Amino acid sequence: MSLRIELPCPRAALAALEAGDEVLLSGALYTMRDAGHQRALECLGREGELPFGLAGQALFYAGPTPPAAGRPLGSVGPTTASRMDFATPALMEAGIVACIGKGKRAPEVVRACQSTGSVYLAAVGGIAALLARHVTASELVAWEDLGTEALRRLTVEDLPAYVAIDAAGRDLYRAVEEGAL
Repeated sequence: MSLRIELPCPRAALAALEAGDEVLLSGALYTMRDAGHQRALECLGREGELPFGLAGQALFYAGPTPPAAGRPLGSVGPTTASRMDFATPALMEAGIVACIGKGKRAPEVVRACQSTGSVYLAAVGGIAALLARHVTASELVAWEDLGTEALRRLTVEDLPAYVAIDAAGRDLYRAVEEGAL
């Protein structure tokens, strides 16, 4: 059974999620990848807070394609989350409550989820066109020069994902590796 989550979502509501839970996300989330994370860190360093109202929000590690088939996006799929490990702990400490990508995360990200009450959600890779069907709106927020890596605000409806690291630090990927699941 899938748990429905309305975004943005306070960390207190995320505390009940457990690694392995299937979730359906609805509401606003932001796309950001490698270059955007670097810029967000630069803004955080200069301003002392996350730019563009990102505190309390969820980040989707994706580079959406232009509109197609009458939809706001042609495709939007998760990218390898470990590429954002360099920035994730600092962004969680600054207010990001959830991130969405694919693949295993560094131990520092697991500790950041645990210490901040944030979560890491895994989306299925290889189904970017299907995931785009869950996007009802897309708007450019910043960094247009980054192309598909620009900061975008998406409105999603029932976007499927799985809790890969919960707020208690339980890690689905490591549990599978250790044979605990």
